[in-house]
Parts: sequence; C-alpha cells; structure tokens
Amino acid sequence: MISKTLNRYVWLVHTLLKYRNGLTIAEISQQWEQSSIYDGKPLAVRTFHQHEKAIEELFGLKIECNSSTYRYRIVNPQLLGTDRIKQWLYNSFAIGFGIQVGRNLLPRLIFENVENGVHYLPMVIGAMQDSKELEIDYQTFGGHRYTYHYQPYSLKVYHQRWYILGYLKEQEAIRHLALDRILDMTITTESFILPADFNANKYYADVVGIFVDNDMTVENVVIRAFGKHVEYLRTLPLHRSQEEIRSLYEVSSDFRYRLCLTPDLVNSLLAMGDNIEVLEPASLRDEIKRCLLASIARYQ
Repeated sequence: MISKTLNRYVWLVHTLLKYRNGLTIAEISQQWEQSSIYDGKPLAVRTFHQHEKAIEELFGLKIECNSSTYRYRIVNPQLLGTDRIKQWLYNSFAIGFGIQVGRNLLPRLIFENVENGVHYLPMVIGAMQDSKELEIDYQTFGGHRYTYHYQPYSLKVYHQRWYILGYLKEQEAIRHLALDRILDMTITTESFILPADFNANKYYADVVGIFVDNDMTVENVVIRAFGKHVEYLRTLPLHRSQEEIRSLYEVSSDFRYRLCLTPDLVNSLLAMGDNIEVLEPASLRDEIKRCLLASIARYQ
C-alpha cells in the first residue's frame, strides 16, 4: 500500500538523520529489522535504492555513499530547514508515520480540527501545475452562492484554513478563496499564463495572514510584550520582519515590525490580550483600544 511505502521513506530519512556519520547497507538492514514498522521482509538492496530515489524526488533529500567507508548518509539535511515546501511535506508524512507507530497512544493524542475542503488540494495543485482554470461553486459565509472561473496562482494555510490565491475572472482581480467554502470544483480545459512577475512570498511579504490591500503602505509597528509572552514571540515570531529592539530582563521587551495595518494584524494582536501593548503607530494603537473598549461594552 502507498501508506506503508511512505512510512518506509520517512523511517529511512529519520534513521539516516539520526546517524549523521552514515550507515552501511547491512547496518540499515539491521535497523529496519529492529524498527516498529518491520513487516518480516528484509530490506533488499534494490528496494533501498528505489527508496533512495523516491526520497530525493519527494523531499529533495539526497542520499550518497562514501566510497571509502561504504556508508550512506543524507548530504543535504539542511534542506528541511530552508525549503518550506519540502519541510512541510516531510513533516506531514512524519506526523502520519508517528501516529501509526504509536497508534496504541491514540486516546492520548489530541488534534485540532482541520477544516473542510482539503480534499480539493490535489485538484488545485494539479490545475496549478497544468496552468488550467478552475470552475468553482462557492458559498460565502453570508449564504450567497456563486460560480467562479478562477486561475490558481498559489496556496496558503492560515489558522487551520487553506486558501487559494489567484485571478478571479468575474471580478477581474486577484482574490482569495477559502477551500472550506467551496461546494464543488472542476478543472476546465481553459489554459492561463501565470504572470511572470508573480511571486507568492513577495505578495505576502508585508502582511500577517492572507489579507492584502495594494493601496496600503508599509509602516513601522512596535509592540511591547510582557512576561512569558516575550519568549513566545522570540520562539514564534509574529512576522519575519520581527526585530527585538529593547529588553527589560524578565519584565518586557519591545519588538519592531514592517507591516501593513491589515485586519488580520489587528486580530492577531487582539488575540494576545493583555500580554502585549501596541506602542506604534498611533492609528493602530487607537484601533486596538477601540476594539477592546467595544468588547468591554458587550459585557456591560
């Protein structure tokens, strides 16, 4: 089965990452027979080399043999820290592998619910690869239904929800669509050309979340974090432009960003509650204050 084969790929990657100096074929076979997914069949040399090729195709990880020691090792493990797509793909399979290995622990594993619509991902990716338009039956949160003709440029996940970014013909503009609001989807025979200057990372470079307004300018944003939330931001930055500019040991730290003042940014800051205070700009500070006062008013 495909799932068993993928588990073997993940097991092999995990094993070779654990033994950074490499392993011989005999040692790899011994590790295989001691593994929790061992199926009673020895790891043939031919099978190992098939796995080796598949791992490079899937994850970009290259396994090479040292001609003097006959040890195999992964020569570019840093790829999993720099290539976000490969990292995400490997982590996704690794989670599934871990769950299967520890399936007796399932009652002790708790997961967040994943939204509807993820079954459309292969179709969207296929349309992106083949540059084919999608016909989408879409329902908004207001209950209105539309049929869209859509050119998919990019995919992004944000707060457990998948979004497609692309050109929406009916609105003659680049728009986001949430996969969980899609009722039906088909790949059409109509082709499109991805704009030569489109870059997904650049498109989202100055925002938190998915909301992008080309009329907005980038501004300096400064927030003050308190207590343990300082370490939270240090280990999980709000945005890649984050810079710690002031620290008062065990009390607070100030962080600076270069961002557009989008609704997603406001919501992210509000979610931090009293763990942070917005210092700059004044307009953002006033907006956060207005939202907090409106929230307090609901409880009065």
